[in-house]
Amino acid sequence: MTTFTELGVPAVLTTALDRLGISTPFPIQSATLPDSLAGRDVLGRGRTGSGKTYAFVIPVVARLAAAARKPQPGRPRALILAPTRELATQIEATLRPLADAAGLRTLVVFGGVGANPQIKALKAGVDVLVACPGRLDDHIRGGHASLESVEVTVLDEADHMADLGFLPVVRRLLSQTPAGGQRLLFSATLDNGVDILVQRFMRRPVTHHVDSAAQAPIEMDHHVLHVREDDRFGILVDLLAAPGRSVVFTRTKRRAKVLTRQLNAAGVPAVELHGNLAQNARNRNLSAFSEGTSGTLVATDIAARGIHVDDVALVIHADPPVEHKAYLHRSGRTARAGARGTVITLMTDEQQSDVRDLTRKAGIRPVTTRTRPGDALLARLAPGERTFVAPAPPAPPSRPAPASRAGASRPAASSPSAASFSSSSADVEADGSAGRSRSRRPRRGRGRSGASGAPAATETPAVPRSNGDGGRGRRAASPERTAGHGANAGQARTSGQQRGSGQARGSASAPRSGTPQQRPTSTGTTGGGGAAAFSARAGGRRSR
Repeated sequence: MTTFTELGVPAVLTTALDRLGISTPFPIQSATLPDSLAGRDVLGRGRTGSGKTYAFVIPVVARLAAAARKPQPGRPRALILAPTRELATQIEATLRPLADAAGLRTLVVFGGVGANPQIKALKAGVDVLVACPGRLDDHIRGGHASLESVEVTVLDEADHMADLGFLPVVRRLLSQTPAGGQRLLFSATLDNGVDILVQRFMRRPVTHHVDSAAQAPIEMDHHVLHVREDDRFGILVDLLAAPGRSVVFTRTKRRAKVLTRQLNAAGVPAVELHGNLAQNARNRNLSAFSEGTSGTLVATDIAARGIHVDDVALVIHADPPVEHKAYLHRSGRTARAGARGTVITLMTDEQQSDVRDLTRKAGIRPVTTRTRPGDALLARLAPGERTFVAPAPPAPPSRPAPASRAGASRPAASSPSAASFSSSSADVEADGSAGRSRSRRPRRGRGRSGASGAPAATETPAVPRSNGDGGRGRRAASPERTAGHGANAGQARTSGQQRGSGQARGSASAPRSGTPQQRPTSTGTTGGGGAAAFSARAGGRRSR
């Protein structure tokens, strides 16, 4: 079997990899490293979870370590561009141990956080800069960074860059790097303008296509559960109460928030991840999931790219995605780095045609089964004893809520009404397409009384544009503020070959305390009305 040493990786890096428990290259690494270490431009194509991160961080560190030059203020020697905050953070976490071994400085830069610490770090000098395009462009325009000294440029998840509308700023950034520098581009596909980047900025690139991005890995088992509307929540609780980490995907931010609250109320510790959360809430929730404080992550498609947490055994599409690419990227949170995983799609009667087309385009043949809560199939798909945690009692209000605000005095742990699960187009995040378009949120539904002064019985207070930790949400100034996430601290140390870790202590949604207690496997009534709230709109036509 081929080793990193046989591929030409320097001894200082093979030693660092050995300390991380990494000794055997993945196929994408074995294919690309001889060319990238030789200084050639490389175009690597492969699906998510195939080990692409090490395929480019190893040659980047090897090249800079060989030259051993001190970086100049504001002039990085290598640039790695990533579409989202979380992916940028995880790339830097993967890169850092190798850079430390080689005596190189790293920095990660993205929007949504203060610019001054980044400016200070740039001024101190950095060897490898990992950046989201929008914030890096801001620093260059402000005179705090220059790309004139970049020796090697990496563009990761290029197709997702195109999906998010980043290509114009990416072209502008690449044009500022030296024409003779080495360029490595990794992408699942070459559509949506990625081929133009290849033609314009790469010199006779060597192409390596190890596995098909249009197909799911063979280690992944696919199931479609044909369910009744009012059974959806009960089936989710049954699956998620099993041991292990699970990721649940919803189509809207609001639905992710509501479902997270319902799961916690039903005794299933869960945290949410979507574009309405502030940066520290995202960090805290992802750390809680990585550390195991909460075993379930409820996310929109913001989490379908870039996030890697070890040992995710189950991915559930609570809302089937619109596009097959989104299905594959969502599903790619499990069965990573050769591990096995299970993917479950919940399908109602009216979704049969859409799900059939979706799976056909994704190139999979799922096992489809009609299912009810309590069926033995659920125990086979998510094996293990079901465990529920008693939710912490809600804190007493500091002052009585005004009577004119419908539902304002409701305890935090209560389940939302069915109307709260309706969604507008303003709630929808990227679903395999550009996720930045938003429509104005309807003015009604804010929980105020109608013109007559009586509360509107059919209106439910709209979920405020909050950040999940007491701050107000703000409209993003650049695409990665709505499409990405992550942080400089509390990062998950991730790649296809690293264990996840985090530093935050809590989660925005998980119960603070509670004693595990055994309860019967949940039914559709679990969570005090949660089933009705979840099923009322979860598969509705308005979710797009």
